[in-house]
Amino acid sequence: MVKHLAVIMDGNGRWAKKHLKVRTFGHQAGVDRVQDITEFCAKKGISYLSLYAFSTENWKRPKAEIDFLMKLLENYLDSKVPMYLESNIIFKSIGDLSIFKKNIQEKILALEELTQTKCDGLTQILALNYGSRDELKRAALKSQSEHLALEDALDTAGIPDVDMLIRTGGEQRLSNFLLWQSAYAELFFTQTLWPDFNAKELEEMLCAFENRNRRFGGL
Repeated sequence: MVKHLAVIMDGNGRWAKKHLKVRTFGHQAGVDRVQDITEFCAKKGISYLSLYAFSTENWKRPKAEIDFLMKLLENYLDSKVPMYLESNIIFKSIGDLSIFKKNIQEKILALEELTQTKCDGLTQILALNYGSRDELKRAALKSQSEHLALEDALDTAGIPDVDMLIRTGGEQRLSNFLLWQSAYAELFFTQTLWPDFNAKELEEMLCAFENRNRRFGGL
């Protein structure tokens, strides 16, 4: 049984191009897919779902696209509150939030507090301004100053390691996502672009996961 599923949601821009639309159209479609997959995972009894939403490297994109993504994030935080509460889903963010505008930071923290108080089902972890190397650097400093073990200083402290990691969009790399936490994760790659990824394909992957022999270095 998968306890912690991680997904690199790749292919929004290419999906838009395929449909003769601008890239922002693909990002909007990708947001709609987030809700579908999150609700499916909640019904399947998965405990943690980590989604790579915005990386530390994504700031290199054109300013117009970044501005759109920030507005999309703000709208998501405002509009999806009923989804979290009705589906009993806890919201958590990881990454360095300090770079975001104050109003976005406040909305993230408010949604975390609300859902952690009201809900006790699946925890959806949204990686925002996240990069595993950046996380490890921050964790190393925190572990030294607060005398913690490194894993207890990570953004995911208290959360089990990733069991299964999926990347959509055809690329086969981890792209600086949950490197420590995915040390023994089972990896799944699909050509399907993120806005086309659906519960049926995820169900097939979950079945394939159950047939894998996870030895964790043993026999």
